[in-house]
Formats: sequence, structure tokens, C-alpha cells
Amino acid sequence: MPPTPPPTADHRAAYAAELARGTDRFHEPRRDDCPWCGSNRLRTPDLVQRKPGTFVVDECGDCAHAFQNPRLTAEGLAFYQRDFHETLDSLTDRLLGARGSSGRHRAAARALLPYAEPESWLDVGTGHGYFPAAAKEVHPYTSFDGLDPTRRVEKARAAGRVEEAHRGRLGDPRITARLRARYDVVSMFHHLEHTPDPREELRAALVALRPGGHLLVEVPHPDCAFGALLGKWWVSYGQPRHLHLMPLPNLLGELESLGCEIVTTDRREPHIPYDLAGALALALGRVLPDLDAPWRPAPPTSLQRRLHTVLTGASAPLLASASALDHAFAPLLRRTRFSNAYRIIARRAA
Repeated sequence: MPPTPPPTADHRAAYAAELARGTDRFHEPRRDDCPWCGSNRLRTPDLVQRKPGTFVVDECGDCAHAFQNPRLTAEGLAFYQRDFHETLDSLTDRLLGARGSSGRHRAAARALLPYAEPESWLDVGTGHGYFPAAAKEVHPYTSFDGLDPTRRVEKARAAGRVEEAHRGRLGDPRITARLRARYDVVSMFHHLEHTPDPREELRAALVALRPGGHLLVEVPHPDCAFGALLGKWWVSYGQPRHLHLMPLPNLLGELESLGCEIVTTDRREPHIPYDLAGALALALGRVLPDLDAPWRPAPPTSLQRRLHTVLTGASAPLLASASALDHAFAPLLRRTRFSNAYRIIARRAA
């Protein structure tokens, strides 16, 4: 992909003006109870990052639900999402690519083959529509639509990756009404953790399903041993963009309470081999931040840019080695508590 042009002076000035007002306004009041089960027994792991801003993840001592506390407001989410994809460095882009490779997409699509032959499929949080494009190879007679809050879904339709593009959020009543009972399958790949209210999102997904339709969900697993081992450097904590991390029993219980039949669960295949490389990338990003980020007050000098290039190049072998270890150990780790994601396929009541 072509290099991202440096931010303009106006772009930097806009960020400087917003940051001058502080980042506290981007947070809701801190809560003292778990948003999932209501327990007051909260504990705070070592998870504080500054990008700028401070983000804390609390974990419920009763149900183990992990959540950002205090949570970002809608304005805060918009601020921290802004320029996210445009400012990704090549390493981060590759790490995210490990989660969204065509092979992984096809494997996820094949997981539904024993249970359904869908005519219509909605992919929620589809982004550029790469999953529908790959899944079409597995389900050639299925019509794939995409939903996303960004303009990327419209680009996906223009590129032919989805047939219909719905821009917005699934929980929006206008979208829910338009999509009611339209789909045989609704998929959510690493989407629920970004939503302010995962329960509301699940209810909206079931509204979009026809009776007997299937819901396919993949999310990070907060019980992954890498979380305890790596602490705030565990890439799946994903602050500030991940608002909730839901243990498997919690999500299963919620789907069953909504009248769904759990068809299958899988903690092996959804594992993404990027934990060690991701932790190292986060640590290096703290030491070698992006000098061209638009929220930095001034562009880098020539000397700073050259030094940054040299140090980044010197770190490349370390990152390559970490990534190689991730992939080498993946067949073993996916069978243990080090597996970092899980998949659920549930059937809506007929």
C-alpha cells in the first residue's frame, strides 16, 4: 500500500485544539459495579496506557467480565477512532492482517457448512468487506451484505465485496427495523468488544435473523493465559478501542437467555498467532512512537526522522523472531489456555 502522507499543519492544529481541552471529557463517570452481572467486586489489572489519555480495564471478581472503566463516551470513541486506519504503521497493519487473512476468513465460513446453507448473510463490522469476499468462495450461492459505521462499507460495495452496504450501527432502531428477519446468518468477527452494550448488539443481531437462522460470533478470550503473562502489553486488551472482554460462559449464558440454541463452540481454530509480536510491537511503539502522528505538536526534524528509521530497522529482526515464535507455537497453544479467541455458533429459535 502507498505510504500515508504526513499530516498537514491544519490537521495537527485541530488535534492540538482538542487535546488542549484535556481528555477527561471523553470518559463517562467511573462505575463501581460490573456492567454484566452487577457485582461490586471489581479489580484492576496493570493496564494503564497513554496515547494521549489514560485507559483502565477492570475485571469483575464474580463473573470475570473485563471492561473499560471509566468507559469512553461516544465523543471519545470517535476521537480515538479518528485516523486509526490511516496512521497504522506497517507492523501494526501486518498484525491486524493476521486476524483478517483470507485463510482465516474461509475457515470461519466453513465452520457453518455442517449446520446451514444460507441464502442471505449479514457481516456486522465488515470494514472493507474482506470476510464476505473470502466467504463467497465457500458459499458461492449466498448473498452477502455488510454493515459498518464507517465509509469503508460503501467502498466494499463499490468493490463488489458486498451486495448491500448498510452504514451505521446494528443497534440503531432505524437499521434494526430495516433489517428485521432478513438474514439466514449474521456474523460478528471481533466486533462485540468494540460495542458500548454487547447485550443490545446481540438482541439486534437476533432481530435481523430469520427464525432458525444462525449467529456466528468470534471475540477475544479474556481468560487467555497471555493476558496474565503479558499484562498491559497483551494485544487483545486493545485499549482504548476494546470496551468489553467477555468470558465464554458469560456469552453462552446470554445467548441461551435470549432463547438461542448453542450449536457449537471453538477455542482452537479462532486463535490468532500474534501475542508475542503484538506485545513487542506495543513496547517498541512506546519507545519509538510514530513521529508523524497528527496529534504530535510538531513534525519531526530530519535528524529525528533518520534516527527513528535506523532504530525501527534495527528492531525488525526482533519482531520477525517474535512473529515466527507465535506461528511456530500456534498449533500447541491453540489447544491450551493460551488460545486467545473463541467462536460461538448459535441458532435462533424457529
